Amino acid sequence: MFRKSIRQKIVGIAAGLIVLAVITSALSMIMAARVGHLLDELTNRYIPAYGNLTRVNVRALERAVAARQMIIAKMENPPDEASYAANLKIFQSVDPEIVGEAQAARKQIAAIIDDTSTPSDNAALGRLDDRIETAISDLRERLDEQGATLLKQFDTGKFDEAKATLVGAEALRAEFDRKIDGIRADMLNQVHASATTVIREQRQTIWVSAVVTGIAAVLGFVFAMMVGSGITGPVLRLLEGTREVEAGRLDGAISVTTRDEIGQLSAAFNRMIERLRQNQRVRETFGRYIDPRIAESLLSQSAVAAAEGQRRVMTVMFCDMKGFTALSEGFTPQGLVKVMNRYLSTMSEPIHASRGVIDKYIGDGIMAYWGPPFVEEAEQAKCACSAAIDMIGSLANLRKELPELLGVRVIPAECDLRIGIATGETLVGSIGSQYMMSFTVMGDTVNLAARLETANKAYSSRCLISEATANICAADFEIREIDRVVVVGQSQPQTVYEVMGRKDTLTPQQTLACARYAAGLAAYRARRWDEARAAFAAAIEAEPDDGPSIALLARVADLRRNPPPENWDGSWRMESK
Repeated sequence: MFRKSIRQKIVGIAAGLIVLAVITSALSMIMAARVGHLLDELTNRYIPAYGNLTRVNVRALERAVAARQMIIAKMENPPDEASYAANLKIFQSVDPEIVGEAQAARKQIAAIIDDTSTPSDNAALGRLDDRIETAISDLRERLDEQGATLLKQFDTGKFDEAKATLVGAEALRAEFDRKIDGIRADMLNQVHASATTVIREQRQTIWVSAVVTGIAAVLGFVFAMMVGSGITGPVLRLLEGTREVEAGRLDGAISVTTRDEIGQLSAAFNRMIERLRQNQRVRETFGRYIDPRIAESLLSQSAVAAAEGQRRVMTVMFCDMKGFTALSEGFTPQGLVKVMNRYLSTMSEPIHASRGVIDKYIGDGIMAYWGPPFVEEAEQAKCACSAAIDMIGSLANLRKELPELLGVRVIPAECDLRIGIATGETLVGSIGSQYMMSFTVMGDTVNLAARLETANKAYSSRCLISEATANICAADFEIREIDRVVVVGQSQPQTVYEVMGRKDTLTPQQTLACARYAAGLAAYRARRWDEARAAFAAAIEAEPDDGPSIALLARVADLRRNPPPENWDGSWRMESK
């Protein structure tokens, strides 16, 4: 199919308008030429013919006046011969002039009749010609006869007879004038008719020119609108599509209605939208496997910069489901997948809400971290502890949802959480090989957080944090010191704390239990076993489910039976798995 370009369309419009203008101009010129021809005939034929007829009347009057002057000159005493001779000359010369003027009028009338290109009344003009010929022939014959008689009477001195002859000549002239006046009146009608025709043709030319110009303008406007809409319509649709893309709506497409450059641009725009949709799906899918903020950061950096590690102070969290092994034994694979997806979704929401980055899922475990550039360094530990409290708070609803999710009445084992949080310097960057990379955090802080999560088993606690984390969060959360622990992989003891809740949210029993636990811990480190046992027992009495108090009470009993060495510093060494 022939494909018109925008340039061809514009040139086509211009050419069409030029053709219409040429046609209009040509028609106007033709009609103006016709009007000019009619006006020329009126000016050079009708009006001169009418003038010739008028001069015939004038010449006849001049002849009569000359005859009267001749009589007057002869009757004077003595006769005025000079005046007589001058008037005789006039009398004799007028007759040929009358005939000449009449012939000139007939010649003009004949020329009008012969011109078939003008709408003249040739029949009426022919009758006028015959009437002029008849009048002139009759006049000439009778005037010649009377003129000879009149001159003879002048010569013989018969003035009375000359007067009578002159009276007859006057009557003949009056009759001739009446005929000529009638001819002139009819000729004047022809002049009026010709002038009316000229005016009518002129008006018709004006109207036709105006109509043709209007039609040309309308056609030009219609053609321009048709072609213009064919250009502006796709452009407007393209503009609207661009605004939709700018607003992030990629579900539409532009209809391609032309095959010109704009049509090609629209088709390219649709292909671009499809690529953007594919890229968006990739980003959305990619975002489910890696935090979108990390993805944006990686995409905005060069490959070399993304691969370079950086040392930053970060807060790392490890979370694990307590009783997962016992829980998984009672489920089918499909049921276990449902439970894990619900559990991981429920635990991930608080992390996302507190601006944390989920690094990975490890079976039933979650690794997450907080820190620059996603969270300010001063806020990262607080965000992590806030997420931990919300995660623990969501356990009650999760326990209610699981039976409904699986369609059972009772879950084989009750699920619980163990959370470990540590703050410190880490190595942040893309770690891996040429086949697979992972943006993660590494270092002793990560190892400490993982060990703290495991240490919850020994203390029957839910959330243990490092000393660095506790120092940052002490003003906003209820925190108590649990123990000094030498975690696996380290030689120096770490002071471990438990997050009890947000500030001023503890019950009086919990507050009392915390105070007695602190007293028992101090006695425990001073080897005052009986005092320590009494304090831990008092803490259990205040809060029967206080796991750390139960664990330390059992440890005190064991140390009483097996006292520690003299250089014991009150710390507890974790056993490797």
